[in-house]
Amino acid sequence: LDPIPQESWTPEKHAFDNLAYEPEGHNGLKHNLGHKLVVKESEVKIRVQGMTCQSCVRSIEERIGSLEGVVGVQVSLSDKEASLRFNPATVTPEVLRKHIEDMGYEALLLALPSQLQPSVTDWSDVTLGVEGMHCGSCVKNITETLSGVVGVNSVLVSLEKGTVDLRFDRSLLTLETVKGLLEEIPPGNFRVSIPGWNSRLNSASIPPQTVTIRIEGMTCSSCVQAIQGMVSQRAGVYAIKVYLQEKKGIVTFDSSVTFPEELRSAIEDMGFEAWLDQGCEYISEYISYTTVASPLHTSKSSPSETTDEIPSGSEDRETRKCFVQVTGMTCASCVTNIEKNLLKHKGIKSVLVALMAGKAEVKYDPGLLDPPQIVQLISRLGFGASVMEESTVQDGVLDLSVTGMTCASCVHNIESKLLRTKGILEASVALATNKAHVKFNSDLVGSRDIVRIIEGLGFGVSLIKNEGLNNTLDHQEEIRQWKHSFLFSLVFGIPVMGLMIYMMVMDSQHKEHGGSMPVDQNILPGLSIINLAFFLLCTPVQFLGGRYFYIQAYRSLRHGVANMDVLIVLATTIAYVYSFIVLIVAMIEGAKQSPLTFFDTPPMLFVFIALGRWLEHVAKSKTSEALAKLMSLQATDATIVSLEEQVSVELVQRGDVVKVAPGGKFPVDGKVIEGTSMADESLITGEPMPVIKKPGSCVIAGSINAHGSLLVEATHVGAETTLSQIVKLVEEAQTSKAPIQQLADKLSGYFVPFIMVISMLTVVAWLIIGFLDFDVVVKYFPGFNQNIPRTEVIIRFAFQASITVLSIACPCSLGLATPTAVMVGTGVGAQNGILIKGGEPLEMAHKVGAVMFDKTGTITNGVPQVTRVLVLWDRARLPLRKVLAVVGTAEASSEHPLGMAVTKYCKEELGTETLGYCHDFQAVPGCGISCKVSSIEDLFSVQINAALIDSTDICIWVFPESPSYSVLIGNRQWMMRNGLEVTADVDDAMSSHETKGQTAILVAIDGVLCAMLAVADTVKEESALAIHTLSSMGIEVFMITGDNRRTARAIATQVGIKKVFAEVLPSHKVAKVQKLQEQGLKVAMVGDGVNDSPALAHADLGIAIGTGTDVAIEAADIVLIRNDLMDVVASIELSKKTVQRIRINFVFALIYNLLGIPIAAGVFMPVGLVLQPWMGSAAMAASSVSVVLSSLLLRL
Repeated sequence: LDPIPQESWTPEKHAFDNLAYEPEGHNGLKHNLGHKLVVKESEVKIRVQGMTCQSCVRSIEERIGSLEGVVGVQVSLSDKEASLRFNPATVTPEVLRKHIEDMGYEALLLALPSQLQPSVTDWSDVTLGVEGMHCGSCVKNITETLSGVVGVNSVLVSLEKGTVDLRFDRSLLTLETVKGLLEEIPPGNFRVSIPGWNSRLNSASIPPQTVTIRIEGMTCSSCVQAIQGMVSQRAGVYAIKVYLQEKKGIVTFDSSVTFPEELRSAIEDMGFEAWLDQGCEYISEYISYTTVASPLHTSKSSPSETTDEIPSGSEDRETRKCFVQVTGMTCASCVTNIEKNLLKHKGIKSVLVALMAGKAEVKYDPGLLDPPQIVQLISRLGFGASVMEESTVQDGVLDLSVTGMTCASCVHNIESKLLRTKGILEASVALATNKAHVKFNSDLVGSRDIVRIIEGLGFGVSLIKNEGLNNTLDHQEEIRQWKHSFLFSLVFGIPVMGLMIYMMVMDSQHKEHGGSMPVDQNILPGLSIINLAFFLLCTPVQFLGGRYFYIQAYRSLRHGVANMDVLIVLATTIAYVYSFIVLIVAMIEGAKQSPLTFFDTPPMLFVFIALGRWLEHVAKSKTSEALAKLMSLQATDATIVSLEEQVSVELVQRGDVVKVAPGGKFPVDGKVIEGTSMADESLITGEPMPVIKKPGSCVIAGSINAHGSLLVEATHVGAETTLSQIVKLVEEAQTSKAPIQQLADKLSGYFVPFIMVISMLTVVAWLIIGFLDFDVVVKYFPGFNQNIPRTEVIIRFAFQASITVLSIACPCSLGLATPTAVMVGTGVGAQNGILIKGGEPLEMAHKVGAVMFDKTGTITNGVPQVTRVLVLWDRARLPLRKVLAVVGTAEASSEHPLGMAVTKYCKEELGTETLGYCHDFQAVPGCGISCKVSSIEDLFSVQINAALIDSTDICIWVFPESPSYSVLIGNRQWMMRNGLEVTADVDDAMSSHETKGQTAILVAIDGVLCAMLAVADTVKEESALAIHTLSSMGIEVFMITGDNRRTARAIATQVGIKKVFAEVLPSHKVAKVQKLQEQGLKVAMVGDGVNDSPALAHADLGIAIGTGTDVAIEAADIVLIRNDLMDVVASIELSKKTVQRIRINFVFALIYNLLGIPIAAGVFMPVGLVLQPWMGSAAMAASSVSVVLSSLLLRL
């Protein structure tokens, strides 16, 4: 190294992978080591697996570029490679690799730079004993102090062990200097001991190394030849031998040029499963050289391996659990990033991050950490974090049905046995109900263990499933109540209406006799036949048909609120009680004429209002079916491997290994530990393409396992699963988003007290007027009997006027103003293919200021279609139609959506429903298919019209045997794995389609690459027009999808959408909706999948496509039956007209009340305008009819 003046350098900061601290300074210490050093830039290349889009590229470049010592970063998505230029005195390649790996990607050093190859005098390792460390601050001070010293390569400080693992250059630094630096750290409490240490020297001449790689997926000798041919061409490989039967390969290589992990990755890139043999001696040497502080992690590490060290005796310490709300997570890489980094810290026992719920569950040692410190650790990783709740690990609750108990002794036996079991916190058994309620620590005992304990005592045990939610969702009890109330009231209400009509007719014909009830109709003095009939018809309705109104009114008054129920009950009760009293008084007095009563009021009111309540709850039950549909997606049983039996999914415990058969549903969220398959996760992502699952992959409860059997370790069970979180999101939306109260209810809050005051003032006013001028009462009081005392006459007349006010003011027209318009409006919508669920969506649609469209199945058709067939004419040996026949026949045996799309296209192009014969079919998930195809020549034979010929002229034609074709269809890796070269021009053609979000498929026939097919989800014809129309109406249009950014942007460009949210999870769709709502916009969400249902429920207006899933349809407010996006525009226009009609109806109703109430109160009696009680009821009915007729005008 060229010497330079000492003054020209300063101690550099160092980025340490094994610690979550970033050094900020050196505590003012100055180090004079007496060494001169010149640092040259180095460059290293790292293979990065797991990048999916440019966002991944940017995040890696920003994270690595911010590290001290990194000079330049260039990441290539297509090459899956990162090229880094750095200062080797400040940071090492392994540290850079670990930083990338901690972001959730698989990172592999392709080669160490030449100037970093270790020499005889390079690095030495030592473990120093340090006394006096008490907390994380001490660890941080030591780390920052040593990290700034030139010559230090890595530092790992252990608070629990009281040690410092140091790697340093002994030519630049001595242990005595290190000891002095540490003991000088303020306040000078550290005491450092230097044990005997050995320098790890690497030979300058590195001999050839040998590594054994285990390989799964080889089926024949061609696989062996493909692997040997591919790997032997790699730089640094001396020899390779692959054994088919032993499923392994032995590679001899130059360790200065390549590494075992690079060789393993190369084999895996060919489509095989590969992992390093754990017994390889080279690996241990490589680990020792690469880093002392952290072991080398490969993607195939054993599940039993762990990164955190548990100190002796830590098992006896109390373990606590805290939940942290984490924001900013977008994909599985974020989850891996958080879990890996937290597990490196002492005191953290386990970390489980739920992406959908945005929650991290952390078990920790309270003696070493507390929740705020955990939040700080997550925040340092770039995520938002806050403590949700903290509790000891005591969260298990189990409700069981126990049979066979006969007395209190059985109860005591079960409870005492359970409470003696370690981990059970509380046990309560009820003999009367045969139920047991158990609380337990789920880390010490499981639900199945509790079941076995009780069964071991000789009792029968079964799980009590929570049906409470389903019972409250379907509204069946309320529907039954209001249906019975309506029908019961209707039975008595129809005769009452008939009698009212009879009264009006008789009154007009017998005015000279005082109306419709002359003396000759009395069956008793004071009791007429018609009053008796009214009493008999009204009484059952009052006490039976209206009992639910009384219950609702009581609850309302108990909370200090006066709504429509209170007004209805008040009017009907006063009318009934008053009528009953005046009738009894008339009978006691022996009146010649039966008094006028209000027995007709309760049946009429109860009939109208009960019908409205019945229809309201039917609509609510339809809406709530969304949750029932969601919950039906959950698997009911799970096969536990350790038990080899099926158990209820509620009894699956975290850590159980579950077997999932082909075609079965995943019962819980978990990680695959064995097997390879494809999974349909469209309920979460919305994308129809299945996703490959292999060891280490995460699976989602409710998704479907397509092909192979899998063994899955449960990580999230019960209410913690992703599907349960979606259910919770929809449930919260439907319960927290209180329906907009009908305007009638809002008005009744003021209307009821107002009418009560007017009614009371009417009583008082007429009492005063009656006592001051009795002649006024006599003039307007019908059927005045001279035998009745004057005071009683005045009181009767005052109450009659008061009852008339209540009768005419009863908000029947107000109550009908909204529902009648809604019924007509929804009917008009249904006739036009728009299903609207109630008044709230109609009221909301015209207010919408932003519309968010899902992509798949909403803007697009949701079904893959072949968009291009490219035949490589310079290689193809068959014409296009034969290529299509071969491809269609081969893909006809595939269950993959892409294969079905290809088969459908080929059949359409060939104009046939029958294809050739396929045999020796093999499908490799994530790669492609291989098979043999024959009998396609029959598709192209010329048909000749049959003719009648003589039997002697029969000529027998002998055709050669139909040829057979060997077919390969799949991606690049599948072709390379089978020894076929994908040339640059073909790769460019594929890339041009892939940049548009399309899938490119290669076809090889008889070992020759001959065609490429492009498959994509095409845009609906009307999508662009609908979006243009909405934009012209001043509505903001967004697209939101779980698909990748490239595909989303391509689709958005086609339809004219400028604002796109891509790679969005269901819970994040809700967040996007809420963000727009916070800006004051009324948001409509248009979607079709289960993954859209939370956003549909949370949006101000949810619009579902009629061809979508049942869950989405049930969660939405409006359903477009015709699957036409122009109906989104039509629904908004219909909303505007319906709301306008509702407002007109309210004007009618309010004018009626404003004019009717003063007339009923007798304000206009001096000018001869008088309303009798029955006239008030008739006017009430007339107002209702006018409102209904007004609503029917919507049909015009």
